[in-house]
Amino acid sequence: MMQTAVTADLESRGIPFRTFTHPGPVQSLEQAARERGQEPDQVIRSILFRISREEFVMVLAAGDRQIDWRTLRRHLGESRITMASQEEVLQETGYAIGAVSPFGLPRPIRLLIDQSVYDQVGEVSIGAGQRGSTVILQVEDLKRALGSVETGQFVKRNIPG
Repeated sequence: MMQTAVTADLESRGIPFRTFTHPGPVQSLEQAARERGQEPDQVIRSILFRISREEFVMVLAAGDRQIDWRTLRRHLGESRITMASQEEVLQETGYAIGAVSPFGLPRPIRLLIDQSVYDQVGEVSIGAGQRGSTVILQVEDLKRALGSVETGQFVKRNIPG
């Protein structure tokens, strides 16, 4: 079994999960979901934002939903936020973009969970700390692993075409 900071964190807390490694490069959310045997909304994305020079926040969102910047800024009480750069993501989380997870972080980061994550039924997948791999767990186990965190509506649904 693959061992990362994510899997070590979940194991240490007795959270049941399984890992999945894609057979090749992942080009899209749809491909990732299909290879995992999931719907796109079951793929949970961990997105890091910079609030200030030394303050970051991570938002978890389901599937293809996009962050509603106005809502996020209002919730944070900030007039300006930016997405973290590749370098900042690696420095703050220890993970490369595409492998980010709220688990096994080198230091605490404020975490916001979009309600879309908890609206899922059954299992979801989230970054395993290694590109091309994921941890798959039941929504209830994800909730238990995340503990008491801020939940709200921070995204808007992508509208096709």
